[in-house]
Amino acid sequence: MYVCPVYLPMCFSSAFWFFSPERNTTCQCCVLGCEKRKPGSSPAAAEQWLGTTALMVASYYGHIDCVRELVLQGADINLQRESGATSLFFAAQQGHNDVVKFLFEFGASTEFKNKDGGTALLAACQYGHAKVVETLLKHGANIHDQLYDGASAIFLAAQGGYLDVIRLLLSSGAKVNQPRQDGTAPLWIASQMGHSEVVRVMLLRGAERDAARDDGTTALLKAAIKGYNNVIEELLKFSPTLGLLKNGTSALHAAVLSGNARTVALLLEAGADPCLRNKANELPAELTKNERILRLLRMKEKQRKS
Repeated sequence: MYVCPVYLPMCFSSAFWFFSPERNTTCQCCVLGCEKRKPGSSPAAAEQWLGTTALMVASYYGHIDCVRELVLQGADINLQRESGATSLFFAAQQGHNDVVKFLFEFGASTEFKNKDGGTALLAACQYGHAKVVETLLKHGANIHDQLYDGASAIFLAAQGGYLDVIRLLLSSGAKVNQPRQDGTAPLWIASQMGHSEVVRVMLLRGAERDAARDDGTTALLKAAIKGYNNVIEELLKFSPTLGLLKNGTSALHAAVLSGNARTVALLLEAGADPCLRNKANELPAELTKNERILRLLRMKEKQRKS
């Protein structure tokens, strides 16, 4: 006899059992216990708090034998929770590729969205589950799915730094420059998070080096603020803008303000102008008291005048 425990601490408070004489199998699935199942109804069809079902819980935890039993007992694979999520969404989110494949065998759909616009594919990309992403794409998932804020599959993978997922998406036709609604491009978010290898791959695959968010910030500016020198080195290989941006500042001003001397040195070596004034008419040297940074700026200024 097989016992499949599915338990979600703090959230899931009641359990039900059902027995399958045909397979001599007992499956225990813990689900949210905010309402009781109707007398005589099938455990596989039980719906609990916020529309959560036993199949969703089993899928979330990757208990394939429990998933199989529930499906064979008649559980609705494509039933949506109040949030919009399905069993496939939960399995994809948690990286349970065997569960994802099984659900597809019984008609799981990739088209359902949650309240944020999230799909199974977007969830798998957000959490870096490359094998699941591959399976979803093979079964018709839309590579151009987006959250309602415009975040795409490749954006979410870039945010997490999941290089294998990004390569898979790019080879499957994902748009490397697809921005979020606020103008944030995948390259920008990868730079902000310090994922230098992701930045390198995206630049090689045609990412726009100077793509600016609505607030005027670029990938280089954000990396300069953060002091992500490995990212800056990758960006500088593609000659990004070192002058004033539309928000009235430059990467050099940002680096000086952040106090990272190595970042300042990298930008100066790449040709950043220490005599450039920002929209407030400030020179980079007027933004710091760091002696090391001031020496770097003065040295570069002398070189430019000589």
